[in-house]
Formats: sequence, C-alpha cells, structure tokens
Amino acid sequence: MGKPVRQKNTKAAHSSGYDSIRSVRKHLHIDDRIEREKMKKDHLRNVAIIAHVDHGKTTLLNAMLKQTGIFRINQAVEDRVMDSMALEKERGITIAAKNTAVDYNGVKINIVDTPGHADFGGEVERSLNMVDGAMLLVDASEGPLPQTRFVLKKALALHLPIILVINKIDRPDARIEEVINETYDLFIDLGAEEHQIEFPILYTNSKIGVSHKKLGDDSTDLQPLLQAIIDSIPAPVGDDDANTQFLVTNLDYDAYVGQIAVGRLQAGKLEMNKPYSLCAKEKIVSGVKLSALYEFHGLSKKPITVAESGDILSLAGVENVTIGDTISSLDHPQALPRLIVDEPTVSMIFYVNDGPFAGQEGKYLTSRHLLERLEKESLRNVAVKIKKLDRTDAFEVCGRGELQMAVLIETMRREGFEMAVSKPQVITKKQDGKILEPLERLFLDIPEEFVGRITEKLSIRKGRLESLVNKGSGRVSMEFLIPSRGLIGFRSQFLTDTKGGGVMNSLLEDYAPWFGSIPQRKTGALVADRTGRVTGYASFAMEDRGEMIVAVGTDVYAGMIVGERNRTQDINVNIVKEKKLTNMRASTSDATVILRPPRILSLDQAIEFIAEDELVEVTPQSVRLRKMELDATRRQMKARKED
Repeated sequence: MGKPVRQKNTKAAHSSGYDSIRSVRKHLHIDDRIEREKMKKDHLRNVAIIAHVDHGKTTLLNAMLKQTGIFRINQAVEDRVMDSMALEKERGITIAAKNTAVDYNGVKINIVDTPGHADFGGEVERSLNMVDGAMLLVDASEGPLPQTRFVLKKALALHLPIILVINKIDRPDARIEEVINETYDLFIDLGAEEHQIEFPILYTNSKIGVSHKKLGDDSTDLQPLLQAIIDSIPAPVGDDDANTQFLVTNLDYDAYVGQIAVGRLQAGKLEMNKPYSLCAKEKIVSGVKLSALYEFHGLSKKPITVAESGDILSLAGVENVTIGDTISSLDHPQALPRLIVDEPTVSMIFYVNDGPFAGQEGKYLTSRHLLERLEKESLRNVAVKIKKLDRTDAFEVCGRGELQMAVLIETMRREGFEMAVSKPQVITKKQDGKILEPLERLFLDIPEEFVGRITEKLSIRKGRLESLVNKGSGRVSMEFLIPSRGLIGFRSQFLTDTKGGGVMNSLLEDYAPWFGSIPQRKTGALVADRTGRVTGYASFAMEDRGEMIVAVGTDVYAGMIVGERNRTQDINVNIVKEKKLTNMRASTSDATVILRPPRILSLDQAIEFIAEDELVEVTPQSVRLRKMELDATRRQMKARKED
C-alpha cells in the first residue's frame, strides 16, 4: 500500500501548554548522542494507549496483563479490569488515566491507559508527559473518529513516536485498508513529522488477545505487539547521577499511607529515608522525606527502596503536594517547568442545597464541606478550576464539558454530598474588545431519513454545515461548526429526533465572536404549588398539559418541577390533589385509570433539561428539578420586572 506524499505543514505553532511539556523533556540538555546512548535505560519502556471512546483500549490492556503473567492461570479476571471506578464500569468508558506495568523478555513496559473522551483531556495531557511513545488504537470498521483526532493531536505535538493498532479485525464490517488510509490522512492533516508517519502497523483482536504483524499470519497471542513496543518505542534516557527531578503528574490516595504522588523520575535517583525538596508553585519546602516509594507491577504497586531515572513511580509522605510540583534534591532544588493544560470551556454554579428536603439523605451539606471537596478535586484534576463567588453558599466550577461535570456531580453524590447545580454556561474571553466564545466541530453519523430534521435543529442553534457524506448504506456523516452554547441540552433532543440511531461527537475547534442569542428549551415547566405526594388523580388531569417527569407517590415541594409543559410558559399545578370521596357512585367508578409512564430523567438528562432560572437538586438517592426561586409570587414579580 502506497503511503501518501508528505505535505508541508502550514499550521500555527503549538500552544504554550505543549511548549511547557516539551521543555520538561528537553530540560536535561543532553545534546551529545554518545552520552544519550550511555544513559539509555534499555530495560524500560514507557508507553500510553490512546484511542477514541470504545475502540478497545482497556480490553487490549486486559489481554496484555493476562498474557504477561500478571494473573494466575486459574484466577477469575473481570472484563476491563483497569476500569476500577464504579462509574467507569457503568458508563463503559475510561474516566481517569491509570498506570500499570508488565514484563516482557526482560524489559519492563510501563503502560498508561488514557481516557478517550475530550471532556477528560486533562488526563490525556498529563499522561502523555510521562511516556516516550503511544499506541494509537483505531476500530477496523469505524476508523479514526473525532476523539481519535483529539488524542493523536496531543501525542504528535509532543513528538511522540506512534504504533498504529487496527483493533477489532474480527468485525464482519471491517474495512482495514480504508481505515489505514484514513489514518495516514489524519496524520498529514495534523502536521505529523516524517518519522511519525513511518509508523509500524499491527492488527489485533483484543477480545481473544491476538495480534498480527501481517494480516493472516500464524500469530496466536500478543507477542508481535509487545515486541513492536520494544522495537519502536525508544528507551527512556536518564542520568542516575544527575540532580534529582521527579515531576508530579497525577495524585492518588491510599487509606494506609495517605496521599500518593504519581509521576516520572526525569533525572537522578529517589531513595527512602533521604531528605528532598518540594518545589511547589509558590515556594520551595526543604527536608521532605518519603514514607513510601513504589514502582508499578501489574495492577498493584511494588514497594522499593531506590528508584532509577526514567521510570514511572508513585510515592507518599510529601504533604501538600499538587500536580505540576517537582521533588528535587535537598541541596540544589531545581523545578521542572509546570504542566499547562487546555483551559476549561464550561462552568456551572454549585449551590448548597437549601430546598425543603435538604439534609434528609446526605451526610455533607454545608458550604465548608462543599468547598473542601471541590478544592480537593481541583488538586487532583488540573482541568477543573474552582472560583469563589460573592455569596458564601455557591461556588463556580469550571471544566472541559458537560460529561466531566456530570461525572464529578455523580461521584460527589455517591460520597454522600447534597448540592444544587445550575445550567452549564460557556466560558467566554475578551480579545481586542470583542467577546469570544468556544466553537465546536460537531461530527454526526445518522440515518439518512433524519438529515432534514437535524439540520433544521442545528441551524436554529447557530450551527453551520461543513460537510455531508452519504455512505450509501442508509447512513449519512455530517460535520458542523457550532458554538458550544448551541450543544448544551442538544444531546437528549438529538437522540429523540434520531430515535436512538444517531452518533454524536464534538471537539473544541477554536474561539469565535459571540453568535448572539441561541434558543434553548422551547417548552415551559409544570411546577408544583404545594408540598405533598404526587397522586394518580392529579397526574391524570395533567396529561393534556404536558409530560410528567415524576412518578405517582413521589414527595414534592412548592417550586419543584414535576413535568414538561407542552407550551412555552411555566404553570403552577396542584399535583398532590386527591379525588374527593362522596357517597355518590358513578357507573364507571371502578374503571381503571391508565396513566402514561413518566419520563424519569437521569442526572445527565436533568442537567441538559433545565433552563436558566432552574436548578438540579442532587442528593445520594434523588435527582430533583426545581426553580431557583421556590416562591411562586416572587417568581411572578421577578418575571414582571424583567418584562
């Protein structure tokens, strides 16, 4: 197969974020090739697995762990064992980057499993800083998808060599030749360097743990892939006699040793019971000692007393350490350039829950609890920023997208927190006196009969059609440029309009001048006007006014949203009304009343559904929708003032 001609890269220089990470790599200033060869750690390899969501990263890693002897022969191993968080198992995606290590032919291979969704891009950026190369997984049928572009762009910007892995070759609709050509096109489009385009290609079936250097060869395991990692990924370079420099790229927690810092030892050695300096953002703290030092081995951490440069390690005992800090020598502390990641694009306000049912389910209710938890999250995840507001019971949380925010909220509610959250808002910035807002490139794959409907909905939200390709199989690929505001609340509407048959992905493209007002939800809300329990009698009376989102028997309070109205204005309703009992009996009194089932919203759907003047109340057991102002009279007075 002929490779395409390398095109001249005319793209702008990479952002300061990439420059800072590259400067970490070049900080040792080893220019002499002979010296570099001497300092190579040939018994080590550091590699990341990057891919689009659901292309098989974690499944492949499962097979690698099995075949390198990490598990006993008779040990029962669950699927996607690296997805250890409950939310990861439920959603079927990787949320947090995780480290593991396997041994193959005397070489220790440190592997980082990275998320495939752009909302967790902060995890990808940090992870790529620790490695010397990456395995790019691409589905043999779907080919390179939007998130493939996102994670590959990060890897190429750091000049990492790539191994292309065509996964799921057993799919009946596999189109391997076309997918390889599409991947070459993607490399050229992203401005890859010559040596990066000369990548090795392997073909895998992750489920059964087989890889091939050539399609149809007699390989029956993953040895070709493991050998390709050793041959194609350069060994790390490090001088054990140099000044110690350990860059913290991730944080973990252990019940026994406390906070754990994860990162790569760029130079020098780390030893137990020896004092070091912590180069924090504001100051240098001298005399810190390690209480534990680990190297990765399979799914566990192996205690060691001395660590050599070039290895990926974790350590404990350093108080108040944050991502981006450097642990250096006591006498000559030298900080590595701090990590800089892409800025957040979406913000939400987290409020202390002040609803009538507050405190009935959660353990952590106060603003102190809420702020401490959010600050802890911002320390662990550099893509999350916390801003204090004028009021003491609310905090602004900035992140990469709705999914990242929903995962944070879901994690907190499972920990016992109660809170109320606002509708997501985009984060704008000013340039030359103009307000700029984030612009997204939206990729859709939908059945062709829904093209007109989806195009109309997106044009209302200021979307501009960039390309449309009819695959001839009854499905159409569409590409739009649309402001991020236009995508807030669109996903659930999109799934409804395509009857669940559409696939939607988006990537941050750039910032563009403010697009003006964008209509969001066109319907009003059915708002309870009193506290009580929802009755079937009252729900039946609401069927011609809209769709219920709470079930019969649910406790409600005044100001709580109980349904979506079929008109634009909100309406206050008595949803707890009971049928009056009399001694008069109608001939049809015993007839059964059949209600339409309510549309119970998940947390993600609730966040998309709410309007500007509404909140989602989140507790460990409930997700409720409510008005910001619970009192109906005050809501009415405020609406009059705005008119």
